[in-house]
Amino acid sequence: MTKLSGPMLPPASGGAPRQAVVLLHGYGSDGNDLIGLAPHWQASLPDAVFISPNAPEPCRQFAFGFQWFDVSFDGDRLARRQEGVVQARPVLLEFLEDLWSQSGIAPEQTILAGFSQGAMMALHTGLSLERPLMGIIAFSGAFLPPDGFGSAHLAKSPVCLVHGDMDEVVDPEHSADADTALRLAGYDVSYHVSPGTGHGIAPDGLAFATTFIERVANK
Repeated sequence: MTKLSGPMLPPASGGAPRQAVVLLHGYGSDGNDLIGLAPHWQASLPDAVFISPNAPEPCRQFAFGFQWFDVSFDGDRLARRQEGVVQARPVLLEFLEDLWSQSGIAPEQTILAGFSQGAMMALHTGLSLERPLMGIIAFSGAFLPPDGFGSAHLAKSPVCLVHGDMDEVVDPEHSADADTALRLAGYDVSYHVSPGTGHGIAPDGLAFATTFIERVANK
């Protein structure tokens, strides 16, 4: 199985990491993209290591960059995405399990965050776990439920959803639907819509996610 790797930023405190933030980039990008979020969150999590792995496959449609799964622009796009996250989940899960076993950091001290396709992976994989994460953050994504979603044996990690209301790539309604589905299933959900924002992370959305991090870190 492919082993994931990518840029890493050590704890701002200078000590050994006691928490981890795993950042999952979007389609056609790489880990250097989302590692840029780390400086915004280091003050809130000074003892956290930030890791932004490259997705396991070279991007099919771009000369550079990576993909968690292939993208289809015709037919039932949600169905294809569901197939994609299921296929990509094992390699991400192995990465997380290696991180936890090698560092001694617990899932409860781990935040899984992603943008676009990475957000889909964060939600699908994070909500398939039997132990809770500190939190899951999904920017401009969609919720593709894992097997067993809603059953008692899966942990209910807190979730933060952020989406621009003018996103032309991933329909903002996907995050609205995720908010509804997760709340109905008993999850703690923080949901924010960034007005006038397309497929990206606006300052207000970033601030909302930072507030979420500070809340779950202090539980």
